[in-house]
Amino acid sequence: METVSTNRAHGGIQGVYTHASVATGTPMTFSVFVPDHAPGAVLPVLWYLSGLTCTHANVTEKGAYRAACAEYGIVFMAPDTSPRGDDVPDDEAYDFGKGAGFYVDATEAPWAAHFRMRRYIEQELPALVAQHFPVNMARQGITGHSMGGHGALTIALRNPGRFRSVSAFAPIVSPLHCPWGEKALTGYIGADRAHWRQYDACAMIDDGARLPDLLVDQGTADNFLAEQLKTYLLEEAVARAGMPATIRMQGGYDHSYYFISTFMAEHVGWHAARLQG
Repeated sequence: METVSTNRAHGGIQGVYTHASVATGTPMTFSVFVPDHAPGAVLPVLWYLSGLTCTHANVTEKGAYRAACAEYGIVFMAPDTSPRGDDVPDDEAYDFGKGAGFYVDATEAPWAAHFRMRRYIEQELPALVAQHFPVNMARQGITGHSMGGHGALTIALRNPGRFRSVSAFAPIVSPLHCPWGEKALTGYIGADRAHWRQYDACAMIDDGARLPDLLVDQGTADNFLAEQLKTYLLEEAVARAGMPATIRMQGGYDHSYYFISTFMAEHVGWHAARLQG
């Protein structure tokens, strides 16, 4: 692991790091905010998964999480959204290829060689983080935005007991029922829709997966709400399952980091109550 940069902020260190990933076969970059803490202490960790077209830098620069993480003593982890490099295949559209890994392990050519973001986020990066940073891996939370909200929900649902807290900002709740998801899952894992269910939060809940609690914020002025995000499908799924969830429609907010940064500190506090309690 190599250090790209470190900066003092809010009584802690904001770092950016790179390493050679076995899962993707490429260099991968991620950012970590570590609040000041007593020597030898280990802190809860909150994972943040970004959305389409983003890297670690979007939330690092615009997410407004550091003050809250410093207040509550939480490490904030932000990985990239896909493998990158000259040898990595790409697509001309913004919603497929680089920047659009969808947190799946691809099985279709040419994507299968590098697009293994599920394995990277669920296995490789947590092991690296546990080795190099003062984190308590028994106290993990996860959140994300849009495609990253889809990632946060499905990763938590696939790994019961790993995350004490799960939230999302404007998540893609059902890739089975939106153009973004249909394009990505067809391209990465093939046309058999039965295989898609492991990457669809609503389908996973219908199939019996559960979370202990869930917080979702969605802006009513989000131009992707009707066609791509379809928050009502998640509301219906958690109601059918009787699963605890707070799903809030925030009036007038769009899909941008203006929306995310408005509610980020509240999400960090919500996670802190579950990670430290």
